[in-house]
Amino acid sequence: MYWRIIFFFVFLGCSSDLSDDAIPFVSFQDIVINLNLPEYNTLRTTGHQYINNGGVKGIILHRVNTNLYYAFERNCSYQPNNACSTVEIHSSSLYMTDPCCGSNFAFDGSVTGGVAWRPLRKYETSLNGSELTITDVVL
Repeated sequence: MYWRIIFFFVFLGCSSDLSDDAIPFVSFQDIVINLNLPEYNTLRTTGHQYINNGGVKGIILHRVNTNLYYAFERNCSYQPNNACSTVEIHSSSLYMTDPCCGSNFAFDGSVTGGVAWRPLRKYETSLNGSELTITDVVL
């Protein structure tokens, strides 16, 4: 009986890599972007843009094609409460990465390497002519 009690407490003391917190939610007002403005030139072709005024640590905006844009939370999905847990576009522009934990993400938000196991948070986007709107609705 004594060994069962010891085993029980040892088992409870073991932690899993999956025990990290979820990304906190921060509401923000809709972000409306005029894609014709010069500061968004990189989005006229398949490209990326940092948006600083939304989400927890900002947003990475990615153009998939002429009519489709993805908006991702820059707060990494692995240990998001860590101060350095910020996703950026890799210098190759082929994927996103968090230099803090070493996790990599595809431009659909899925994990492609590292310790993260959750995808990046994706926000709703809508395109109306040259006006792109990013909302705090999580997809």
